[in-house]
Amino acid sequence: MTISVNELITTAPGATCDADLAKGPWAFDLSPGYGPGASEHDLIPDPVVRPGQLPVAYQRMSEDELHARIRAAKETLGDKLVILGHFYQRDEVVQYADFVGDSFQLANAALTKPDAETIVFCGVHFMAETADILARPEQHVILPNLAAGCSMADMADEDSVESAWAELMELYAGEDDSELASVIPVTYMNSSAALKAFCGRNGGIVCTSSNAATVLEWAFERGRRVLFFPDQHLGRNTAKAMGVPLERMPMVNARKPGLGVERHELLDAKVLLWPGFCSVHKRFTVAQIEQARAQFPGCKVIVHPESPMPVVDAADASGSTDAIRKFVIASEPGDVIAIGTEINMVNRLAAEFPDRTIFCLDPVICPCSTMYRIHPGYLAWTLEGLVEGEIRNEIVVDDEVAANAKIALERMLAALPK
Repeated sequence: MTISVNELITTAPGATCDADLAKGPWAFDLSPGYGPGASEHDLIPDPVVRPGQLPVAYQRMSEDELHARIRAAKETLGDKLVILGHFYQRDEVVQYADFVGDSFQLANAALTKPDAETIVFCGVHFMAETADILARPEQHVILPNLAAGCSMADMADEDSVESAWAELMELYAGEDDSELASVIPVTYMNSSAALKAFCGRNGGIVCTSSNAATVLEWAFERGRRVLFFPDQHLGRNTAKAMGVPLERMPMVNARKPGLGVERHELLDAKVLLWPGFCSVHKRFTVAQIEQARAQFPGCKVIVHPESPMPVVDAADASGSTDAIRKFVIASEPGDVIAIGTEINMVNRLAAEFPDRTIFCLDPVICPCSTMYRIHPGYLAWTLEGLVEGEIRNEIVVDDEVAANAKIALERMLAALPK
């Protein structure tokens, strides 16, 4: 039997990127950074507001008591509650999810429970914002721990995107194509509600790793080029697979004069990339793939498209978390599969398919440090609050922002993955 990632960190702390991950997240919630396990390249915006703190009583409860309280509260709330859990969520929490999936699946799953009074999203902040935008007005969305953010989402702030957009609009003002827009903004799901609203206002769309290719096709039908943010790797890997040459995918930087790109390159661009990335998927390397194949000749390698391009090129396949799961399901007993994505999901797949050898490409146990902020203590506290009639850690998106963001999100939901 495969033990949970938290147990792995506890039993073999030297094998993890930061043994402090096994501690309760409340020990780090009020600290200035993303917490233990975060990349040194993940620069958190300043200031960052993290209201609230888990009551001490919940911090001191045993695991058995927390799980008993979660089960009791969930049973009491019944159909009034729906819990959504991302694939990357820790086992100790995801076991209570009514739906488990990637961001595209969970955005759709929230819509299937219109009678639920409360949606508890065991994920990160931008996911809870999306659920609130798509939910009915009378529904409440809760993020168990408000400190569960996303470093990639923070790499594209509204002011920087607006500034870059203004420069691009000035540059492309002279283009004489009346049928196509000069540029279509496309934001990855891993972005703030404000940037989703930006796309809604400017003829753009949201994408996930599941439907990125479909979304780019949609955008190319409407514009001469695309501004893709915040994840450079997903944008580059997806566009490259569609035949866009690398030289037509410059990376813009709102903090540099002229966006850090020569004028003629901007004019010739097909995809303008933003310098964002996922610290988890940036850890995967070609050397890790070579090591896996040396150790297990004939092994299959699949990675998430948030991984750097050389890693995606060296793998046998790439795809969203759902695509990775389907890849494993389609494999045969006895197969050896090396996976380049977040360790909680890989560990769960290994437990589910014990007749295969499934392991993470990165030998260092390093879960998503912000997703890991969701702990059974926070889930118990928020659920018991609902039982008592109190809504804790509610996520509420401004009405105007939500209206514009919903336009871009509904376009995303219509762009079905291939």
